[in-house]
Amino acid sequence: MQNEEQKSHIKSFVRRGYTTQGQRKALSSLNKYLINYQEGFICYNNYFKASRIIAEVGFGNGAATLALAKANPANLYLGLEVYPAGVGHLLMKIDEEKIDNLYLINHDAVPVFNNMLPLNSLDGVHIFFPDPWPKKRHHKRRLLQPAFVNILARHLKQDGYLYVVTDWQDYAEHILTTLTNEPLLINKYSGYSPPQEWRSVTKFEQKGLAKGHNIYELLFVKN
Repeated sequence: MQNEEQKSHIKSFVRRGYTTQGQRKALSSLNKYLINYQEGFICYNNYFKASRIIAEVGFGNGAATLALAKANPANLYLGLEVYPAGVGHLLMKIDEEKIDNLYLINHDAVPVFNNMLPLNSLDGVHIFFPDPWPKKRHHKRRLLQPAFVNILARHLKQDGYLYVVTDWQDYAEHILTTLTNEPLLINKYSGYSPPQEWRSVTKFEQKGLAKGHNIYELLFVKN
């Protein structure tokens, strides 16, 4: 299923950090909450029969993801994260709180969307505080480029939404322009979105606020 664009795409992450003993144990023993990467579409009903299916790209330590899954038990949440430490941490929390509507995929989001998730199948996609890659020479590594935004839009159902939050102004401006230029998406608001009450504050948001950063929210729906 891979195409040439996917094979050559610039990754928006670098492998870094370490995993604790507890996280490593969770990764090996709590795999009932993990969906392994595969080059073939998954059947959502094999995991949870849901009224709505929401994917989150880059969930960090997963606190906000867990809160949403707990608050919306009829939805199925798919958490995509490349860093094993974050995946291991959230696996432990899922097991502790016996959450049955949240599954994790420890893999790069681009091939996951291209190869695993059916088109027109998602009710929503969340991307909260993606790596801003602040240095200009690194901007090409930013996740939300036109090609990936189009991939996300094609995976949304009609009236499905893409919700992005960042605390970096120049990245917010880039994202707003990119989403506005995607013909499959329509801005639900004029410019930036007001804060959505149902979204929990993330660890990265807390850090940004502590530095005096403004929070920029963008909410687009599939046309």
